[in-house]
Amino acid sequence: MGVTSALVLFAVIWSLMFLIILPIRVKTQGDLGEIVPGTHAGAPEVHNIGKKAKITTVLSLILWAIITTIILSEVITVRDLDWFGRMAPEATVGETDG
Repeated sequence: MGVTSALVLFAVIWSLMFLIILPIRVKTQGDLGEIVPGTHAGAPEVHNIGKKAKITTVLSLILWAIITTIILSEVITVRDLDWFGRMAPEATVGETDG
């Protein structure tokens, strides 16, 4: 896995984790009873974005380290995910293409 692949993997994990963590403990205007005219009652009033971004970063680093370790140690490879047998058979040592 190259540096770019590792960064892309982290960005994907971070984005997904952020979308999961974002709605947790959100207090809406309707919950607080202070609805601003022209806005929806479900609009967030207290959201703690900074705290959630920090939590997301820590959890993403942990999950990224686990997934990267699995990929680099080849515990799970692409061939393990070939459920329909579409990949060519793995070449053994000493085989030639001719």
